[in-house]
Amino acid sequence: MSEALFEAIVGRYLRLDLLGKPHRLYVEEAGQGIPLLCLHTAGADSRQYRHLMTDEAITKHFRVVAFDLPYHGRSNPPDRWWLEKYRLTTKAYLDFIRAVWQALALDRPVVVGCSMGGAIVLKLAADYQHELRGIIGVESSAFAPGRYNDYLHHPAIHGSELVASYTFGLCAPNSPETSRRENWWYYSQSGPGVYAGDVHYYSNDWDGREDIKTIDTSVCKVSLLTGEYDYSCTPDMTRAVAAAILGSRLVIMNRMGHFPMVENYPLFREFLLPELDFMATT
Repeated sequence: MSEALFEAIVGRYLRLDLLGKPHRLYVEEAGQGIPLLCLHTAGADSRQYRHLMTDEAITKHFRVVAFDLPYHGRSNPPDRWWLEKYRLTTKAYLDFIRAVWQALALDRPVVVGCSMGGAIVLKLAADYQHELRGIIGVESSAFAPGRYNDYLHHPAIHGSELVASYTFGLCAPNSPETSRRENWWYYSQSGPGVYAGDVHYYSNDWDGREDIKTIDTSVCKVSLLTGEYDYSCTPDMTRAVAAAILGSRLVIMNRMGHFPMVENYPLFREFLLPELDFMATT
């Protein structure tokens, strides 16, 4: 009989009020040290960060925390969720994230987010920079119109397979197929209309082009990492963000696509570790 091997990740359910409604959120963490709060992509969940959360080079210096947004992964929708269509907004997204770090007493966390998470970290840094140590925007854009379409939630379309297959194409061609399929699997489990509701925020509601100009990198450090194969948040879109934030650090990641932390973690960590070292310095 083989020995049971447990990973160091610990998961719990957090009950708190969000936007005036009681919620039950799934939160997991590993490690100790500087708080590192991880934000998943649209329509997915915090399983995307499982490789990062088991990387001892990170967890020996950082308390890594990841959570599933309401409606996502292992988090429940709010009570009587069926009476309204899910539509994420910039304000609601900000409130969710800040409520979690306050409930967990994360003191000046570093916040890393990818895709829609890479967008909202820019707004977090603009509005709450004095409460943060820094942000790491992965595939970050300040404005991304044109991503929403009615087929993201349509009775004639198998929504979860559509979304999973679309996002599969956003991975770099050199990323291992097993890892790309892992991300496909996470996306295939998204609830009806959840990805569409997230894209409503990302493509219809989000515009941070003026907000990012107020970020002071002497107060809140900013690192930006974007894959060269990303055609949703293109390298040029992130270059525009970097140009607007004086003192930000920009890396265009060779051989990487839109989901670095899950599609090819061994390669991604080569780009991530220097930015975490930068965040850890006073």
